[in-house]
Amino acid sequence: MHKLYATYGSGNCYKVQLLMHQIGIPFTVKNIDVLKGETKSEAYLAINPNGKVPFLSLENGETIGESNAMLQHLAHGTHLTPESHFDRIKMFEWMLWEQSSHEPNISPARFMIAILPELREANKDRIAEWQQKGNKALGIMNNYLAKHDWLAGEKYSIADISLYGYTHVAHEGEFDMDQYPHIQAWMARVAETPNYISMPEIMQDLLKAA
Repeated sequence: MHKLYATYGSGNCYKVQLLMHQIGIPFTVKNIDVLKGETKSEAYLAINPNGKVPFLSLENGETIGESNAMLQHLAHGTHLTPESHFDRIKMFEWMLWEQSSHEPNISPARFMIAILPELREANKDRIAEWQQKGNKALGIMNNYLAKHDWLAGEKYSIADISLYGYTHVAHEGEFDMDQYPHIQAWMARVAETPNYISMPEIMQDLLKAA
């Protein structure tokens, strides 16, 4: 059985769990508490020398250390990977963009505001910059989704899962999602897909596994 090392509330960890729930892959979860420094512990670094979560150990003993790489591996050959070559390229494009322009801005703003608010004042200038860049990314998404139901082709795919991870909690970083009605409609469509599981439900799984 696959084993996922993950932490509470992480969009990157959540999207991997969401995918495995949706395609019926059995897995166990080991909670790694980032706030307690467990990713830098000797025990965890022996498992993942990069010291980050999520980290996926496959049932054959091989490992994958980046969330979008996990999605691509796990969804290979399933209905969540587009059949069309061009749609697959668009899928990769969105997933690369998610890690270069989207997540690096939305995630830290949310972290400093909702998860560690005691750091907010000391980081107010950085938060403002993250919010400015994050809103630019959300605007790009919103404009695209004004003309498309899904990000890669005509069907729900791991491109949508990848972007959903942090988009659906962007309001926790004080991003005004009322500005993005097409994103809101898209998020509602994602939540209606078969075997969808919410982040609070995922967090309950982690609490049970702690």
